[in-house]
Amino acid sequence: MKKQRTDGTVIIKKYANRRLYNTESSSYITLDHLAAMTRAGRDFKVLDAKTDEDITHNVLTQIIMEEESRGQTMLPVPFLRQLIALYGDSMQAMVPGYLEASMDSFHRNQAEFKTAVEGAFAGSPFAEIAKRNMEMFEAAANAFTPAAKPAPASSTASKDDEIAALKAELAKLQDKVEKLVR
Repeated sequence: MKKQRTDGTVIIKKYANRRLYNTESSSYITLDHLAAMTRAGRDFKVLDAKTDEDITHNVLTQIIMEEESRGQTMLPVPFLRQLIALYGDSMQAMVPGYLEASMDSFHRNQAEFKTAVEGAFAGSPFAEIAKRNMEMFEAAANAFTPAAKPAPASSTASKDDEIAALKAELAKLQDKVEKLVR
């Protein structure tokens, strides 16, 4: 009973006994498998096996809760309080789009920052250390970053501000490296 959508989205069936069945691999999986699929950029849809209702949102929320309970906290309490306060507010409908755009911007800035740091440390004795630090930064940042999406068009001023902020951060890092070398 392989059931996979033609658009590449893997269908996951969730049964009443809370078991998750991957229709692509014809195997039972865990929430950890779904978290790994998310980190790898695989698109999936979780359906209730009985009703065929799309419960992807609930399952993704459950993954976040499990990660948070393991001590992998990324969502600070003030942020959670602000988010809860927005439920029922007139601005509630705007929040999902704003959060998605913010995460897209974060992901885009992360890539630009990585390129800038790699260029700054090329040929220096700190190049390997910088590379490892960037890998750790990427792993932490990608924990809940959705798969890369095309960047939305942004204004030149906004792009210039982002580049200026990255250059300032790079200058701070270069100063720290120079102090370490002395």
